[in-house]
Amino acid sequence: MIFLKAALLGVVEGITEFLPISSTGHMILVDQWVKLSADKAFVDAFLVVIQLPAIFAVLLYFLKDLWPFVKDRDETMARIRLWIRIVIAFLPAAVCGALLDKYIEAKLFNPITVGIALLVGGIVLIALERKPRAATITTARDIPLGIAIGIGCIQCIAMIPGTSRSAATIIGAMLLGASRVAAAEFSFFLAIPTMFGATAYKLLKHGVGFSPEQWMVIAVGSVVSFFVAYAVIAAFMRYIRERSFTPFGYYRIALAILVLVYFLR
Repeated sequence: MIFLKAALLGVVEGITEFLPISSTGHMILVDQWVKLSADKAFVDAFLVVIQLPAIFAVLLYFLKDLWPFVKDRDETMARIRLWIRIVIAFLPAAVCGALLDKYIEAKLFNPITVGIALLVGGIVLIALERKPRAATITTARDIPLGIAIGIGCIQCIAMIPGTSRSAATIIGAMLLGASRVAAAEFSFFLAIPTMFGATAYKLLKHGVGFSPEQWMVIAVGSVVSFFVAYAVIAAFMRYIRERSFTPFGYYRIALAILVLVYFLR
């Protein structure tokens, strides 16, 4: 059963990590019913480690756009400048994470916080789509440094479970003038250093002294997470070229109501 649970959690991680519906929120909710292990340190580490394959899925999908060393010198410089903006945009979340992680984990990792954050985020997504701003930035590489820093600051809000890192960065980018596609692309790019940093921090915090069976459980969750995440990224990028984020907003609101009714009864 533990391997089936690991696979299920890998599916949840792969589906929710890059959609604007909050992977952390879903993991907290799923953990209420699917108890992977009684070893809390292992579970905490497992939920962090299976994010790594999702990052690799992003790198693989966008490799042709992000790999900086190409034959064209101007293109190489443009991609290096993009990476610089990505890394600088990551810094606010790195600082906030280092300062607030213990408090947030102790006080906010609960279903009620998740439900409230899902509700607020869903309302904002729907409102944004009903009154869209004119987009002045059409691709992620056109996002200037100042706006990239602004998106990075907005990403800090996603430390609240249920908010969704992708929702926060996509909404922030669109409010700052990016098109839906440019916002989603930059959100995915920004996930690379953000998730690498969060994973490294959590592993240093929780350690990696696991048994062979626990490593096998991590491997199962990781493999499932990678393939599901890659499929979701490809489908999501096709989806947003023609459709809005409104359905995700309604999904968040519906899930929030269910969560709040269930846990506040």
